[in-house]
Amino acid sequence: MFCNCSLRSQTKMAFILGTKEEMTQMFTEKGGSIPVTAVKTGALTVTQVKTKEKDGYTAVQVGFGSQKEQRISKAIKGHLKGMGPFRFLREFRMQDGDLPAATGAAQAGWKVGDSILPTSFAEGDRVIISGLTKGKGFQGVVKRHGFKGGPRSHGQKHSEREAGSIGGGGRAGGRVAKGMRMPGRMGADRVTVKNLKVVSIDSEAGVLYIKGAVPGRRGTLLEIRTVK
Repeated sequence: MFCNCSLRSQTKMAFILGTKEEMTQMFTEKGGSIPVTAVKTGALTVTQVKTKEKDGYTAVQVGFGSQKEQRISKAIKGHLKGMGPFRFLREFRMQDGDLPAATGAAQAGWKVGDSILPTSFAEGDRVIISGLTKGKGFQGVVKRHGFKGGPRSHGQKHSEREAGSIGGGGRAGGRVAKGMRMPGRMGADRVTVKNLKVVSIDSEAGVLYIKGAVPGRRGTLLEIRTVK
C-alpha cells in the first residue's frame, strides 16, 4: 500500500533515508563547478506510528534497506509483524505544526505498512542531514586535537608527537584536570549538517545530489529532513 508522500501536502517536514554513495561535481550553465555528494535513496516502509496520547510524543518509525532474515532478532521480527527484514529502523519525530491540526501521525494519513517515496524533495530544497562520521580508531593528540608536537631538535628524539605534561602542580593541584585533551577514540560520532542544498535529483536512479560534504564513508546511512 502506497502513501502519497509527497509529504508537502500533508506536513511541513519531508524526510527520507539514504546511503552515501560518492562525491563528485556538477557544472552550471556558465561553466562553474559545484561539489556535490550523491545519496542513494529508496522507499521507506512505515513500521510504527506513535501518537502523543499513547506514547507521549508524535513520531513515525520507518524501515529501510534489506538484509538476511537470520540476522534479525525475534523481538524485531515480532515488532515488524511479517514486514520485510529491514536493515535499518529509524524514527522521525513530528513537532507541533508539522502535522495538520496537530492531531497525530495517524490522522495525517500514515498507516503501518505504507510506503514513503522520495518524491517529496525538489531541486533547490534546503535539507538537514545526520549521520555517523568515519571512525578513526585510537589516535594521538596531534591528529585528534591538532597539537603541534614537540621540537625536532636540541637533543630530543622520542617525544615529537607526545602530549607533554598533563598534571603537575600549579592550578591543577597535582592532578589531571577534567576535560584534559588526551589520546583516545576518534570519529564515529553522530554529526548533523544543516542548510545543505539539493542541487539535482535523478528520479529513475533514486539519487539526490546535495551540495557540499555530508558525514560518513561510502555506505553510511543518512537521515535527510527538509528545513522548516
